[in-house]
Amino acid sequence: MHKSPERKVWSENYSEWFRKIIADIPVYDTRYPVKGTAVWTPFGFKIRKAVTQIMRDELEKTGHEEVLFPLLIPDYMLNKEGEHIKSFESEVFWVTHGGTTPLDVKLALRPTSETAIYPMFKLWISAYTDLPLKIFQIVNVFRYETKATRPMIRVREVSTFNEAHTAHATREEAEAQVAQGVEIYSRIFSRLKLPFAKSVRPDWDKFPGAVYSIAFDTILPDGKVLQMGTVHFLGQGFAKAFDIKFMKADGEYGYVWQNCYGISERLIAALLSIHGDDHGLVFPSSVAPVQVAIVPIVYKGKEEEVMKKCREVRDGLESKGIRAILDDRKELTPGNKYFTWEQRGAPVRVEIGPRDLEAGTVVLVRRDTLEKLVAKADTIYEEITKLFAAVDSNLEERSRAWMAERITQVNSLEEVRKKLDGQGGILEAPWCGSRECGEGLEVKVDARILGIPYNEGAEGELGKCINCDKKAEKRIRIARSY
Repeated sequence: MHKSPERKVWSENYSEWFRKIIADIPVYDTRYPVKGTAVWTPFGFKIRKAVTQIMRDELEKTGHEEVLFPLLIPDYMLNKEGEHIKSFESEVFWVTHGGTTPLDVKLALRPTSETAIYPMFKLWISAYTDLPLKIFQIVNVFRYETKATRPMIRVREVSTFNEAHTAHATREEAEAQVAQGVEIYSRIFSRLKLPFAKSVRPDWDKFPGAVYSIAFDTILPDGKVLQMGTVHFLGQGFAKAFDIKFMKADGEYGYVWQNCYGISERLIAALLSIHGDDHGLVFPSSVAPVQVAIVPIVYKGKEEEVMKKCREVRDGLESKGIRAILDDRKELTPGNKYFTWEQRGAPVRVEIGPRDLEAGTVVLVRRDTLEKLVAKADTIYEEITKLFAAVDSNLEERSRAWMAERITQVNSLEEVRKKLDGQGGILEAPWCGSRECGEGLEVKVDARILGIPYNEGAEGELGKCINCDKKAEKRIRIARSY
């Protein structure tokens, strides 16, 4: 397995690294004068666009259709499902005036869209032939975050919120869709070469209004855990609150069974963070804004010959669908251009100079390891395609190894505290299953219970609960998280 040339600052000063890299390139400009909001720059928006296209691909090929719902939700709709709104009531932004005129009905900026979408489900669904109904949208949502905000990770405007909503005739069909939702998200994260752990959230930390929630967590360079996505089985709670009924084949009426699942730009934060190194960003080839950066090595008297060849290479790669750029800036040295494209994460750099012209070769540099190789100019497309595959494979192996090293088994509170204060990561420990015990454990170790492993098969004898010494019934995951 290949490793990045240097990842020390990336891991030891992660927060500083992240803020610097998104500002210096730039990717995401946090200087907008509203706390908890930011601007996606042209380079950042290209990343966002590539990631959201992967979301669309995976959802659409499994029968989900894209929609777009309004941002504003009347307060009487938001209040329909009591458990749901109770969780969000302190985070809602309210619109109370139109110009200088007070509104008759307060309007919420959506904190999430269940209460906006499900009144329409009631209108769209009348019989079993209308089911299953599977939709998704990629929108912004607003939450009045009172904790310290962090770019992409803890914000007040979530600008890239992918939420899917499904309705089904039976519980069995709905829970089968939950499993498919987990598979869809697994494929999305795998296409980005990101590692993850799937956990069933504890009852006190599930999505408000859900029967149960399944979350995808990854580990960032500082050892803290980041939730990248969630899948929720909603049962019939929202259906009953919004009176979403359908006529069954036998003529009787019943409530639909529902699910929802979501991803935010936290996924992009994970993409930038997990693959990066001290030189900057590193991208899987599919989502890199620039896949190939061509740098001419120009000597006096050979300028036009070198530039002509560089243009030929760029045009040839572009004709085959590769996002290539020729860095022809005259004011910069080749070394400065190397720095630019290493920082911006182009998977492959091409260097062409007079000696390469004479030999009929090019120099290729892979971003993940900075290894160089010489290739024949007439096979450059094939060689670059091979390098894309090699970079992608290495990023996947490296990130999985990083996470695997940071998921450890513990059997005492002392171990938990020591490891959380050290490298962090996810700790797995025996637990009795009691909510009171679990919530008490979170307080004792100043951490979060992520839940129990999802769909990993039966466990053997677990011994005693790490907190109360009663017989352990489950193995829980504990971490410090964002």
